[in-house]
Amino acid sequence: MLVGHRRSQGSDYLLALYLAAIAGASNAGGFFALGQYTSHMTGYLSQIADNLVVGNLVVVATAVLAIGAFVTGAAFCAVLVNWARHRVGRQQFALPVAAQGVCLACFAFGGVFSTAPGRLFALACLCFIMGMQNATITKISGARIRTTHATGMITDIGIEMGRACYALLLPGSSVKVNREKLRILVSLVLAYVLGGIVGALGYAHVGFYFSAPLAALLLALSLPSLLIRPLGKR
Repeated sequence: MLVGHRRSQGSDYLLALYLAAIAGASNAGGFFALGQYTSHMTGYLSQIADNLVVGNLVVVATAVLAIGAFVTGAAFCAVLVNWARHRVGRQQFALPVAAQGVCLACFAFGGVFSTAPGRLFALACLCFIMGMQNATITKISGARIRTTHATGMITDIGIEMGRACYALLLPGSSVKVNREKLRILVSLVLAYVLGGIVGALGYAHVGFYFSAPLAALLLALSLPSLLIRPLGKR
């Protein structure tokens, strides 16, 4: 139901909660496993600018790799969604969620990459997954929700809080807070933070293998839809 082709605000919201928690766990866990935050593209852009100035080309190359992998993941998600939309219809959203699950399952064995190039490869893999996840919920929700882009969500929370303050100061004005939007944004941020706490604990204790239960959750969300054939098809 959560990844079905028939969408509702409720199903978008519930799926976004799952994905925000997984994104938080993956991002925090990526820091413990690799020493890098894998969804923070703004930070990587800043790293490029700063380290170009000081001449640290290794850090610049790492940041370019992370951004490129994130963009490639988002592009791959768009390819999957559009391919599924024209070929299998009802599975257009289940397919990219399942692909993320498979990629996270592979990432669970990232501990075998103990060399510096191997860790860079693991970093690129996780950035690819994060880009694919952010693009998935963006496509599903019609760009209303982005689960790895906490800066945007927190900005929107601040805007709604400002509207609430203005309405209190000037009760006769037409400015009103969108309580439903505020509730959704706050719950998504909390899901991201709670996922981050769980991910940090999990990756700190078992390392890369903590990706396995995250992958299992994504596959559990998507496989039922993929395994059920559309009516009229055998």
